[in-house]
Amino acid sequence: METIVSTEENTSSDLEEEFKIPRPTTNIRSNNEDIAARSVSTSAQIHELEEKMRRKLQFFFMNPIEKWRAKRKFPYKFVVQVIKIVLVTLQLCLFAHNRYNHVNYTWDNRISFSHLFLLGWDSTREINAYPPGAGPLAVYKLDEFYDTLDYAFNGYANLSNAIGPYSYDNEDNNMTDPVFCVYNYKKGIINGFNESYEFNSEIVSNCVNFTRPVGELFTSKKHIEAAGMSINFAALVRAELMFSIKTINFRAAGPITPPDCYRFDVAIVFDNVDHDGQMSLTLEAEPFKLICKGDQAYITDNQIDQILRSILNIFVILICSASLLLCSRAIYRAQLLKELTVQFFLRTYNKQLSLDGRLEFLNIWYIMIIVNDILIIMGSAIKEQIERNQFTNDQWNVCSLFLGTGNLLVWFGVLRYLGFFKTYNVVILTLKKAAPKIFRFSCCALLLYAGFMFCGWLILGPYHMKFRSLATTSECLFSLINGDDMFATFSIMSKKSPMLWWFSRVYLYSFISLYIYVVLSLFISVIMDAYDTIKQYYKEGFPKSDLQQFIGEASIEEVSSGLYRTHSSSSLNAFMNSLFCCNVYRSAYSKIGGNSTLNIL
Repeated sequence: METIVSTEENTSSDLEEEFKIPRPTTNIRSNNEDIAARSVSTSAQIHELEEKMRRKLQFFFMNPIEKWRAKRKFPYKFVVQVIKIVLVTLQLCLFAHNRYNHVNYTWDNRISFSHLFLLGWDSTREINAYPPGAGPLAVYKLDEFYDTLDYAFNGYANLSNAIGPYSYDNEDNNMTDPVFCVYNYKKGIINGFNESYEFNSEIVSNCVNFTRPVGELFTSKKHIEAAGMSINFAALVRAELMFSIKTINFRAAGPITPPDCYRFDVAIVFDNVDHDGQMSLTLEAEPFKLICKGDQAYITDNQIDQILRSILNIFVILICSASLLLCSRAIYRAQLLKELTVQFFLRTYNKQLSLDGRLEFLNIWYIMIIVNDILIIMGSAIKEQIERNQFTNDQWNVCSLFLGTGNLLVWFGVLRYLGFFKTYNVVILTLKKAAPKIFRFSCCALLLYAGFMFCGWLILGPYHMKFRSLATTSECLFSLINGDDMFATFSIMSKKSPMLWWFSRVYLYSFISLYIYVVLSLFISVIMDAYDTIKQYYKEGFPKSDLQQFIGEASIEEVSSGLYRTHSSSSLNAFMNSLFCCNVYRSAYSKIGGNSTLNIL
């Protein structure tokens, strides 16, 4: 620690100007005893202010338990975080259960619609197998295109044959006309025999209603021609057949939960954007939740269920808002104290507070808590709207993204309180120590990774299913780093090009050897080096910044002695005004203690 003053003369003149100690003008006494007395008095005042500043900083960096012992200060933020983690986890569990049922129910209905309306659909396509057990569902001939339309229309017309409780989208349950739309290039004529074409890239659409004829079989080709619509497959980009179906889910019913009512907007899509002779066929079913009109018992239960869920959502929003305000207030007060400390070091020791010392006042945990509070408040608001109104899968997914990420950060925040105990603080300190080295190491490793990724995508993409896109290439390489599915990656490579087959072997062996045996080993060694350093610090002591050296360590006896409660209500405004010549600091940090010294000044 640097000395407070260098010479007696400088001390006297600085303090006279600093604290506005009056200078003698007339009647000057060049008396050694008077000068010595004033010097002793001023040094005592500075020492007292230094002790008060030290106690203030010591109290600021205490954990909630130590603050309770020091000032009997109730740990509001800690209690709020405990209540929040309980409520948020309860809310997430309920929402996750409902969302799983919703997504699973809508997916199962999509599978049922595929069997009812898609020609050529079979059960093997319902399982996500790797490698895929079947190729893409597509049409290749003109007759297959019209047969697919006929199959879908007839399945919709005979909806009563389905096992599912499906109904048409109107009040009297009469069949509504499906809508068939085609999207074509404005002009697209191909003359392959003489390598000529006519083309206009503007896309135009044309739609027609499919009406069931009376007393005869529906034929889509005749119906399209009768409507004056002609399909030019050379210019066709996409075609869609759209209709809506209503249904009710009894499985959602519980002691206080009524059945759910849905409307599915079904679209059978013919995708011909590649113009490669293969028109892929997919079915999309977008669900919309409707307001049910059930019997009176379930209407009552619905109100109870909605009230209970709304109460939980409101409690979560309130507790997260309180947490947001408390943590924002703590960050603001920390910045005020940081500015006060910077000025104190500058005026008292004539030196700037180091960057490490300034960063001590920035609590990353509070920032993380503020982020998760914002995410949970937004997710809870969307959840409340989902439970009250008609929403689709997109809103469910956005809500789950907010609530899930917020809950993840909430549980991460528990590490802050475990960090108060040295036994559990090793992980946090190791990550903090290793973070800069890991960042620099990762930048170098990512450059190598990017080179392998682009190379594999370009060269192996047409011949290997794991390298067909940049995203799948990255996923494949990351899996190889972790030793996943290595043999399959080697064996799936096509042998159409012997040169590229041999290149794939060199490429894969090089990548696996480099990353598993070199990069991963170095990565682990960086973390282990940080871990060994932290263990050494526990034995020999952690390095301290200038701020930590000034603060020192408060013993358990000092914390519990009531020293921090003595003169805790005294104002620091006079001290700050005289020290900094300004009044920008708020009353939140106007309490360092001791009016006696301030009165002397």
